[in-house]
Amino acid sequence: MALAGRTAMRWARLRSPWPAAAPLRLPPWLPAGPVACERLYSSGGKEKLDMSMYPVESIRNFSIIAHVDHGKSTLADRLLEITGTIAKTDRNKQVLDKLQVERERGITVKAQSASLFYSHEGVNYLLNLIDTPGHADFSYEVSRSLSACQGVILVVDANEGIQAQTVANFYLAFEAQLAIIPVINKIDLKNADPERAEKQIERLFDIPIDECVRISAKQGTNVEKVLQKVIEKIPPPHCNTADPLKALVFDSTFDHYRGVIANIALFGGEIQKGYKIVSAHTKKRYEVNEVGILTPNEQPTRKLYAGQVGYLIAGMKEVTEAQIGDTLFLYKQPVEPLPGFKSAKPMVFAGMYPVDQTEYNNLKSALERLTLNDSSVTVHRDSSLALGAGWRLGFLGLLHMEVFNQRLEQEYNMSVILTAPTVPYKAILSSAKLIKEYGKAEITIINPAQFPDKLSVSEYLEPTVLGTIVTPHEYIGKIIALCQDRRAVQKDMLYIDEHRVMLKYLFPLNEIVVDFYDALKSLSSGYASFDYEDAGYQAADLIKMDILLNGNPVEELATIIHNDKAYATGKFLCERLKDAIPRQLFEIAIQAAIGKKILARETLKAYRKNVVAKCYGGDITRRMKLLKRQAEGKKLMRKIGNVEVPRDAFIRVLKRQTDK
Repeated sequence: MALAGRTAMRWARLRSPWPAAAPLRLPPWLPAGPVACERLYSSGGKEKLDMSMYPVESIRNFSIIAHVDHGKSTLADRLLEITGTIAKTDRNKQVLDKLQVERERGITVKAQSASLFYSHEGVNYLLNLIDTPGHADFSYEVSRSLSACQGVILVVDANEGIQAQTVANFYLAFEAQLAIIPVINKIDLKNADPERAEKQIERLFDIPIDECVRISAKQGTNVEKVLQKVIEKIPPPHCNTADPLKALVFDSTFDHYRGVIANIALFGGEIQKGYKIVSAHTKKRYEVNEVGILTPNEQPTRKLYAGQVGYLIAGMKEVTEAQIGDTLFLYKQPVEPLPGFKSAKPMVFAGMYPVDQTEYNNLKSALERLTLNDSSVTVHRDSSLALGAGWRLGFLGLLHMEVFNQRLEQEYNMSVILTAPTVPYKAILSSAKLIKEYGKAEITIINPAQFPDKLSVSEYLEPTVLGTIVTPHEYIGKIIALCQDRRAVQKDMLYIDEHRVMLKYLFPLNEIVVDFYDALKSLSSGYASFDYEDAGYQAADLIKMDILLNGNPVEELATIIHNDKAYATGKFLCERLKDAIPRQLFEIAIQAAIGKKILARETLKAYRKNVVAKCYGGDITRRMKLLKRQAEGKKLMRKIGNVEVPRDAFIRVLKRQTDK
């Protein structure tokens, strides 16, 4: 009965006249009128912006640079909110940090750009912002970003003051002759001391105190003043729309469906869909499918004009076609290519191999696509007896290596074996046979397996770096002792103010590459900061040390070290390996050897079954017989057993600080 009643009601509702249609309300951001609707439909639902209303004089291209964790990404969030680029919500935290690895680690790894629209004194301005990483390992991202800018915002933490990477990034901007706007951030913190930070800026960088802007990026205090300073202090780009098209590719990503998406900065002319363009590097011709700006998501536009920064899709299907630093120009209108970028100089090398050799081609494809997005990684083919075919990769530091590995796993679902990180050494050959073989007297060694014998070499050279340490003065004694332990030579010592000191040391790169930063942070309760730059090569007494497991050398654990540290390093590596390798059913002898000389040994005891548990009383010979039979079995097992070294053991073994 109830069912019949419900059915009747439904029929009555259907027979009743339709209610009057409510007037259609468009969102306020949509333009009105039939022309606007047609423009929206023609672009597939995305409004195509008209960029011609922003002439070169009203464009400002700038980057945000600072030390790690001084608030670059938080300031970028507030700038995006103030200009209306993103909605104002509590969830806006590091909006431009899009990678999973950036979210997990809380650091910026990749420079990200966004276009902001801002009205100042009745004039509409286009502000192109690039948020950059702060860690020394990603300084190549910073130098690349600065090439597309005319000015920078230099952020300094009011609590921490100037730190090592602040100094390094300032000089990058200073050498590029960019306008610099100093900003003191985190003034809302309880221990903030903006006066001290301003004095440090004046003393170190010679920037007057009255030019500093005090802000709190988290609370949004005074951030609007930063935008006004950007418009007043930073000059517009030097280019002209009437010139022929000249576009610099300063970054690129790969999309499975659309191919390569190139981030471009226009130094002349204009570009739109349908234009035929040519790459100065590959000489290939393409037709432009789409151009637009990043806000920070892709926003298609009708055209891009000189001085503007945006993205371009032109049907590039191969990752090798979009070289970072390449110049794009119109077909049959060639131009002088832009100077591009100085190639990154790798500081750390490591072997990378697929866990299973059947995954080789998939890993090769993943590496090509990831190195398109991270062009500072160098790739060379390599092979190992134990691990098969793989690559020797060059990175800018250990954190860079760990982040690259994490991105491979997260973005491409690739599990890899990474060998122990090494630095590039040089050897001056004395053997005529080897000189003929290599075709030169000086060779570079990036793999310990290629280390030539001492008899055929007249001199070994190791890479050095000039390190800058900024620390509170109470930790000076501990830090100087640490630097001396790492064979460093002091070059300079300067008091920034009454509390902070800047030390300059010449370090062998091998001594700082793995764990120096960790040790420095530990000694200084996290207050000291560190940055380094390349300082060439110096002569050194180097030797190759092999690690043997049951007499068999493990090629991936071979290291090149200084002769003075051979015994201590060998003993330490054996102890760490003893903890890293799981126990087996047979005994494992872990040895460090130079040539045939054994420097250190640790023994990993075998798991043993209690074979005499069933003997209660009786003759002693019965017990001895059982134990002897067990010993023979273990001896046989040791001959035929393979020792499994865990994948993460390589980096764990090399970290000098014991895990807490």
